[in-house]
Amino acid sequence: MILYDYVLSASCYKVRLMAALLGVRLEVKAVNFHPARDHKSAEMLRLNPQGTLPVLVDGDLVLTQSANMLRHLARQNAPQWLGEASGQIDPWLDFAGELNASLGMARLHDVLGFDADIVQVRRDGIRQLRKMEAHLAEQRFAGMGFLAGVAPTIADIACFPNTALAPDGGVSLDPYPSIRLWMRAIRSVPGFVEMPGIHRLHELAPAPERSR
Repeated sequence: MILYDYVLSASCYKVRLMAALLGVRLEVKAVNFHPARDHKSAEMLRLNPQGTLPVLVDGDLVLTQSANMLRHLARQNAPQWLGEASGQIDPWLDFAGELNASLGMARLHDVLGFDADIVQVRRDGIRQLRKMEAHLAEQRFAGMGFLAGVAPTIADIACFPNTALAPDGGVSLDPYPSIRLWMRAIRSVPGFVEMPGIHRLHELAPAPERSR
């Protein structure tokens, strides 16, 4: 499998992370997204006319949406990551897209200088973090540490990168203890790999207190 990748992309990272957690070897081909914009080159547009990253190629199959890449990797290697019911997973995959459009865009604005209504995208991101915090708090009280149950699924991997990188876009995670506990749980899954801005070491910040 070949992944066309940009190391600072949250969407690319979720595919690299999913593959690492499943023990799947990827041939990673770096694409200079910024500043060269090589994802818009003629070669890349032949592969993906939408001109976006990541792109995953598995034989004759070409996938251009990260959610479909997560599904494909899980379906081929560890179906338990798909969860017990798609009705629990699919809304969070859609939610991950909302995080990308808000927190992800705020990060692109602050880190790479992309144009954005920074006040609005930060406001949208905070609203989504509050929704996630409330859900994860309910999950913890029910004895479940992940978005869709007691074990991680592709829903968690889809939502993790832009959430963890929120501070890069000027949105603090300090008000969200349940989210921070959830992120620690993901970092603790065997096979977890880092990206710039997302670290493995729990000592970088104290653990949130577990409220009763």
